Amino acid sequence: MSLLFKNLRIHQIFGANTDVGKTIISSALVRASAAAGHPVYYLKPVSTGPMSDADDERVLALVGQQKGTVQSKCLFRFDDPVSPHLAAQRANEKNAVERTVPTDDAFVNAVASHIRTCAAQAHRPSHMYVETAGGVHSPTLSGTTQLDAYRPLFLPTVLVGDSRLGGISSTIASYEAMTLRGYIVDAILLFRDEYYRNWEYLTPYFAERGIPVASVDPPPARKDDPIADSALTEQYYRYVVPGDGEGAIFDVVKHLDTCHAQRLAELDSMPRRTLNSIWWPFVQHGHVKHEADVNIIDSAWGDFFSVYNGKKSAPSETSVLEPQFDGSASWWTQAIGHAHPSLAIAAARAAGRYGHVMFPEAVHLPALKLAERLIQDGPGRGWASRAFFSDDGSTGMEVAIKMALRAFATRSAGELGGARRKDLGILGLKGSYHGDTIGAMDACEEGVYTCEWHDAKGYWFDPPSVSIKKGKTVVSLPPAIAAETEDGQADVETVSLSWTYNIDERLKSPLAIVYHDYIERTLQKLKDGNGPRIAALILEPLVMGAGGMIFVDPLFQRVLINVVRGSSLTPTPRSPSEWSGLPVIFDEVFVGLYRLGLRTSSTLLGTTPDIAVNAKILTGGLVPLAVTLASDSIYRAFLSDDKVDALLHGHSYTAYPVGCEVAHETLDILDKLAVSEPWRAAREKWKVPAPEKVSEDAIWSFWDPEFVHVVSHMEHVAEVMAVGTVLSIKVKDDAAGYQSHSARALLESIKTAVQSEGLSSAPGGSPFGIHYRTLGNVAYFMLSLNTPASVVRSVEERVWTVLQKRGV
Repeated sequence: MSLLFKNLRIHQIFGANTDVGKTIISSALVRASAAAGHPVYYLKPVSTGPMSDADDERVLALVGQQKGTVQSKCLFRFDDPVSPHLAAQRANEKNAVERTVPTDDAFVNAVASHIRTCAAQAHRPSHMYVETAGGVHSPTLSGTTQLDAYRPLFLPTVLVGDSRLGGISSTIASYEAMTLRGYIVDAILLFRDEYYRNWEYLTPYFAERGIPVASVDPPPARKDDPIADSALTEQYYRYVVPGDGEGAIFDVVKHLDTCHAQRLAELDSMPRRTLNSIWWPFVQHGHVKHEADVNIIDSAWGDFFSVYNGKKSAPSETSVLEPQFDGSASWWTQAIGHAHPSLAIAAARAAGRYGHVMFPEAVHLPALKLAERLIQDGPGRGWASRAFFSDDGSTGMEVAIKMALRAFATRSAGELGGARRKDLGILGLKGSYHGDTIGAMDACEEGVYTCEWHDAKGYWFDPPSVSIKKGKTVVSLPPAIAAETEDGQADVETVSLSWTYNIDERLKSPLAIVYHDYIERTLQKLKDGNGPRIAALILEPLVMGAGGMIFVDPLFQRVLINVVRGSSLTPTPRSPSEWSGLPVIFDEVFVGLYRLGLRTSSTLLGTTPDIAVNAKILTGGLVPLAVTLASDSIYRAFLSDDKVDALLHGHSYTAYPVGCEVAHETLDILDKLAVSEPWRAAREKWKVPAPEKVSEDAIWSFWDPEFVHVVSHMEHVAEVMAVGTVLSIKVKDDAAGYQSHSARALLESIKTAVQSEGLSSAPGGSPFGIHYRTLGNVAYFMLSLNTPASVVRSVEERVWTVLQKRGV
């Protein structure tokens, strides 16, 4: 991940094209830095071409009298003067012994390791220049373009512009490609070609963007006589980097120093400024008293943040930025890692084409394509006919509740007077959470998330849950249900985890009958009493996240759906487009789109909803967007010739084109991941066959089953559960609940990066800490859908180690 040192100012040098003078300008910067009295480190990660033309050797030769203060290094060298990926390929075609071409991870680790080695030597202000090859999109050894391959390091950059015909365009295009990936461009340098005069146009253009442009005279044509050529070259560099320390190159060096100092100062000031101005969600500010308590995220890539550790004591040669694993997938939003270039490009594509446009009685292609995809080949396949766009999960649920209540009220119009339509209630589960907007809160019982104006309307069952205790899969029954079983036991050990999630098989079990009779009797009592008229069933299928990562027994949810629809344990087939009994809402904001390894929970539960909400993973964690899917019978409840019968709900940014385009791109990536080798390997560990041989209701996890088994046996662990990307560990605690601090206290040390032999699994190989969230006595960890297995194993080891050290 990103490296930033107090004593070592680093800049990566990109070129707007090949042969734009990148090495010449790099040499001038190295020479100027050395002339200014700084130790200098030059790195050419990849060099192609004969040794006589090697850039790392040429830079040393051009330093002048300060050669002793400059270190130069090349990490990967190939003979053919072609693109690095082709040079590596040809080397293996020519040589009898195949040469291993490093992966992107190995390549980045090698670069980062060398930078750390240089930083360890930098006991006073020093400079480092990392020169790339060719243009910004020239491939690295693996074939990945440089901008993407180097991005995990997130080094500040200098762009060498193109002074030739067409150079204005290539320079601006390169800058935009870098900006699209989040790079910091501190300066632009190019040759001062008096004929094309590109610098004249580029200087004011980039001044508007706060980036200085410096131009230097181009070098003279090379001489055939090596001695004459060497003398002429030295004369050129003495002109460009004069002995008086003045001139454009020295101005750039001073500017780069200023940028480095400003970045350090800003990072150092951010904790105090944050404590003075920010009001965080879900945080008791009385507990955040020190600047070191503020997690300053400088950048993010993949599964990791780069966080500022400057408020903690550390040696001066240590990077003030360190990787931190995003253990909550940034509140469950991340699907394919932070700063994914494909999503950034998709966002830019839609932003450039549309910005934002009005949606009622209009449409744009990203929204239309997304709606059709979700209905025809997504979570709405086979039952949904309409897609309603909104801003986020909570607002999506507001829409869903309005849809369901209107559908029920319309069908029950003869039984409901005007006043009674306001008294309709919700059927749900204790521990449910559907968002922080008022209507979504009112669909939940009183709890820690509700507020002074909360007005709960409905009834909430205490649900049975599934977990792994001491290596055994257990269904834990609430007292009211346990009392109705034959033995009265609260914990029912099942055959296996996979059997527990085999709904068709379990519908034949005695427990299914217990559930059915208990639900029917409870609902009848509710009907006979003075409670609200129940108008809809809302479920978080399989897992109730904010309620404490409660893995609800899927059999209970399936039976509950059957009962409210007026069906028996083995219902007759119904038309998915027609709701019966009560409209059923699936809140899949958290669990949907493969968070649990399933595209939708409907396949596992063996039934479809009438309304469903998707968000979070929908846009890969890049921008907010929610979609509420509805069946045709729900849609028709709003259809008439009267405007007031319409669904009068909307948001200024409804069907935001950027969000829709990003969602479409995300779904493309998810489709590929679902049949990828890493997913196959993870399924295999849980003894789930390959995708083409397995039904979509198979349960599995990216977390290792043996790790889950071992943790479940640890002394102070009450239970553990792992499905898809989610790992939940419940700590034994007499004061269990949201207000408990037991899980947080137990795992506090996991935030700290731990030094170990060798490289870590974080990009760049630096030691990393783990950022995590807790829900009272429940600690949970969440992966992206493409988290490398090496990272998962590292996180597992850290979790196990911390629990073990705490005597758990």
